[in-house]
Amino acid sequence: MNVSHEVSLLVQEIERLGSKNADGQTTVKFGVLFNDDKCANIFEALVGTLRAAKRKKVVQFEGELLLQGVHDNVDIVLLQQ
Repeated sequence: MNVSHEVSLLVQEIERLGSKNADGQTTVKFGVLFNDDKCANIFEALVGTLRAAKRKKVVQFEGELLLQGVHDNVDIVLLQQ
């Protein structure tokens, strides 16, 4: 799969699993995204897709690398639809 396609799939999954914050942006916890069965089947490397989406300024989150368990409560904010 190409990166742009994976990022667009990521946007769809964040919209499906996330909720709106006070600013009207869709957010989802990394743990929710990581532990979702559908996401596990779609993304071979969820962390890599998230990093690519962050570089393209599609999503925003604290830090560079998210790890399961340690970063489960980190908010991933969708910047572009």
